[in-house]
Amino acid sequence: MISLMPVSIALRPQPLGVFPGIAGSLLLPPAPAGEEALAALMKGRLPERWPEAWQFFARAVGGYTEAAVLEAVPEGNEGIFNRAVLQPAPEVYTWARERLGGEYRLLLDAVAWRAGLRPEPPDVPPEVDGELRAFLLECRAHAALERGAREEGALALKAAAEAAEAVSPVLAARLLGEWAAVRHAAGDAGEEVIRGYRRALELLDGTGLAELRAELWFQLGAVYQSRGGEGGKGALLEAARCYQEALKVFRRDTYPEAYALTQMNLALVYLAMPQHDRSWPVRAAVAVQALREALRVFRRETHPEMWASATLNLANALQHLPSSHPEDNLWEAVALYEEVLAVRRPEDDPVGYARVLANQGNALAHLGALSQAESRLQEARRLFLEYGEAEAADAVDRVLAEIAQLRTAGDRAVGRVQSGGAS
Repeated sequence: MISLMPVSIALRPQPLGVFPGIAGSLLLPPAPAGEEALAALMKGRLPERWPEAWQFFARAVGGYTEAAVLEAVPEGNEGIFNRAVLQPAPEVYTWARERLGGEYRLLLDAVAWRAGLRPEPPDVPPEVDGELRAFLLECRAHAALERGAREEGALALKAAAEAAEAVSPVLAARLLGEWAAVRHAAGDAGEEVIRGYRRALELLDGTGLAELRAELWFQLGAVYQSRGGEGGKGALLEAARCYQEALKVFRRDTYPEAYALTQMNLALVYLAMPQHDRSWPVRAAVAVQALREALRVFRRETHPEMWASATLNLANALQHLPSSHPEDNLWEAVALYEEVLAVRRPEDDPVGYARVLANQGNALAHLGALSQAESRLQEARRLFLEYGEAEAADAVDRVLAEIAQLRTAGDRAVGRVQSGGAS
């Protein structure tokens, strides 16, 4: 085992993982009067005054190129380490490893694994603690997840968050968010996952990382949204609150894609609520407006898949929107379905294509455009049956039966009129 004590990291704690990008892997050297600046950095805030020796870090969090950051890296163990981080090449890694030992070498091996220069991240000796231990455990977790060992990866992320919490709450919050996301991706939307997200949000109180906080609110909203069937209206209301919190940060001018995705999820939450609820008309109107906001970002030319999804959801919402002018909403829905059909090909997703046809046919039937409705519904029915969607085909059959009844009733009315006119 590597001897740690003679070559321990000179400055502790380190802001490892506090800032995104390359800055999250850099080490700070000791600096005169750097305590205040370090306290700010550990909370995700930029200090008012940067120590001269930390100008490279200021450039890193400021979005400078790696070459510009490298120019400002000072000498010393931290400098050797940081050069290897900024120049992830085999020869630089070898050069740095020959000159570093102890904790420096452990972290160096970890970032080398991240850069693809090692087959496995290093083991985590029991002597290593705090944010350093968390950083190493995070690498072990990601390695486990990459080879499909989801449970092992989740356990390592949880242990990493626990190691970081006392010294680096921001890093702990990031790791807890990752742990919860792994669990949720595996189908777990239970109370433990919810508690993990809420603890991560608590850890971010008083920090400057508004974007991370918004991401966690969005992810927590997705957990509640997935509990909609199990948790009912209460879970959906919690999901809506979470998305609204995320939208306090995700603005269209600063985070356009996150803003649009959050708006779309918020709309789907409202549309999933019971239609017999007294507040349904208001929620349906808010959902339609949220989808229109999403479509201000998701354009057919730039985000074709998200545009199609938002357009389809808007068309579906308009069909059920309580309104004093329902015909206008239905005709808009028909036009939106037509836009989606123009880009979705039946050979790519025949069942999805059939669902759009069925929805458009339903809207046309409500408008009294029975011939157009029938042609779309018949094609949808054919595709559903061809691809084994019997339940969807039955639903289409019911609409076609209603159209047939309308035609019969209309024929009888016409017959009565004609008979009356002849007499």
